[in-house]
Amino acid sequence: MSRLRIFSESEPHAPIAHLHDHAGIARELGAAGVRFERWEAATPLAAGAGQQAVIAAYRNEIDRLMASEGYRTVDVISLTPEHPDREALRRKFLDEHTHAEDEVRFFVAGSGLFSLHIGEHVYEVLCEQGDLIGVPDATPHWFDMGPHPFFIAIRLFNNPEGWVARFTGSDIAARFPRFELEHAA
Repeated sequence: MSRLRIFSESEPHAPIAHLHDHAGIARELGAAGVRFERWEAATPLAAGAGQQAVIAAYRNEIDRLMASEGYRTVDVISLTPEHPDREALRRKFLDEHTHAEDEVRFFVAGSGLFSLHIGEHVYEVLCEQGDLIGVPDATPHWFDMGPHPFFIAIRLFNNPEGWVARFTGSDIAARFPRFELEHAA
């Protein structure tokens, strides 16, 4: 189940808000300038579907965003607990960073935890299958896929070279709960 917890940046273990309903999550994130939507496949996806089949199943939604927001490229990323570089990949995203473009991810399967540092708050968004999150450019954030990652995600980019991070140097991400602690709760 998707979830949003909002924290004061100085109180990483005491959420000031906790939402599970999609409309409430979308409303709160929208007020902070973050896109949060639910998508459904236009056609059923077979287990193990490849990149082209995944993109085809969500083509209408992808085209809508590409037209309205100017995204130029789309791809699919998949990560499983068996991936030999999963620990290094996880570490790559755990520190607070920004991008010169929006970070747009749609979860076809699995889940991941985005934490957005906006003003004096941290918005912790557990994204699950069917969720799209659009983190605006220059928004400090981090992403935790957990120690046993499983997700398939569609990514949309303005920059054809894809994901380029600018790390802030802040240690704030290390003070907040990690994804593995979330699944134990």
